[in-house]
Order: sequence, then C-alpha cells, then structure tokens
Amino acid sequence: MKQSTRSTRKEARLKKQRIRSTIFIVIVIGVLGLAGFYIKSAFFRPPPAPLAGNVIDVSASMGGFDKTEIRVKVGQPVTIRLTSMDNSAHTDGGGKHQWAIDELALDMVAQPEGSNTVTFTPTKTGSYNYYCNICCGGRANPSMNGTLIVEG
Repeated sequence: MKQSTRSTRKEARLKKQRIRSTIFIVIVIGVLGLAGFYIKSAFFRPPPAPLAGNVIDVSASMGGFDKTEIRVKVGQPVTIRLTSMDNSAHTDGGGKHQWAIDELALDMVAQPEGSNTVTFTPTKTGSYNYYCNICCGGRANPSMNGTLIVEG
C-alpha cells in the first residue's frame, strides 16, 4: 500500500511539473512572438506612399523657412512637405512650425522634428504669401514668410 501511495504521489508530482513546464513554454513563446512582432514593425516599416504631383520640401526652424520663394504651374498638383528642424525643447512654439496661405485655404503644422504634407492644385495664377504664425515672431518676422508664385 505504501508503494502505491508513493507511486501515485510521484505521478501527481510529475504531472504538475509537466503542466507547469508546458505553461512556462507557452508563456515564453508568446512573449518572444510579441517581441518579434514589435521589433519587426519598428525596423521594417513599409515605405511611405508616393506623394502626388510636384513635391517641394520646405524646412522651417527658429531661423525661418529655407525657401522664401516657391514657383509652381497652374493646374498641376503640388505637394508641400514641411519639416520642422526644431525639437520640442524650444520654448517659442514648442518646436512646431506652420505653413499657411489664407487665400488658398491652406494650413498645416509640422510637429517638432517631424514633417507634414499638404497637396493642392492651383487654379489661377498669382502670388500668394505663405507664413508661420506659431513661433519666431510669427507673421511679423520676415524669415517666417515667403511667396508662392503660380505661373501659367
């Protein structure tokens, strides 16, 4: 009787150990799989979708826009990609920059050290003032202004 009780206890102990081992292995595989998913998505991002029309890169910093004049053609799509060169530590505007043209109802903001785009198709020729009114003295600062020239 003692022998069968010992063997039953031993079998129960082995069964508990197998269950614990199985649960541990399932948890480890789950954690590794999740880690692999996050690592893959962090390092292997798909390329961004191509931007429409003529893509014009504009950089903005506390020193102003890198382009003070932009020339485009009427009737042709244009994408402006605004990149803020400043970081969020800037106390004036928090590193954000704006690219806006009131007459064309265009207004976008690039976050600190980030980019944003706006795509439009100019319908008539003319000169339009663009500006950043978030920081750096806003519209009053000549380096935070520029001209978009729409040619025929």
